[in-house]
Amino acid sequence: MSLLRDGLLDGRGIVVSGVSNVVVAALAGLGARLEVLEVSALPPDEEQVGEWARERAPLSALVCDTRGLELNEALESAWVAVREVAVGALIPGEGAGKVVLLAPAKGPVSAGTENLARTLSVEWARYEVLAVAVAVGSGAEEDELSVLVSFLCSAAGEYFSGCRLEFGALSA
Repeated sequence: MSLLRDGLLDGRGIVVSGVSNVVVAALAGLGARLEVLEVSALPPDEEQVGEWARERAPLSALVCDTRGLELNEALESAWVAVREVAVGALIPGEGAGKVVLLAPAKGPVSAGTENLARTLSVEWARYEVLAVAVAVGSGAEEDELSVLVSFLCSAAGEYFSGCRLEFGALSA
């Protein structure tokens, strides 16, 4: 039994980067059109990511998972994905665009993604791009996380921006 209604994400183009198959399946099951951006395969020319996003427009959200990455790799790949997808498709798009950053519950990657989400929520508010960080605890179930991510990518998720949502057991 799903907590979210069928068709909740109908017509929404969502870019997923580094996201688990469980979350991907949940987004697709709710009607989202998914575009996969491989973080590990980002082209050396960052503007190619922006072109990639423009070719797939309209897009309404980006979900980027930084869990399991070292600090520099996590923040650099998240920034490239976020900036280029936003500039390529979210900012010129119609309606609110969303950035959902998934991070481990504790440590420098968590702090970095939270800072990125908070900063972007202020800087990109004028473009109607909303950003949120989700600190995922070690006891979190991916199927439950998929419900939260789906909610944040929906119209109801537009009430959240510039915040850190703690999900699952946060003790390591």
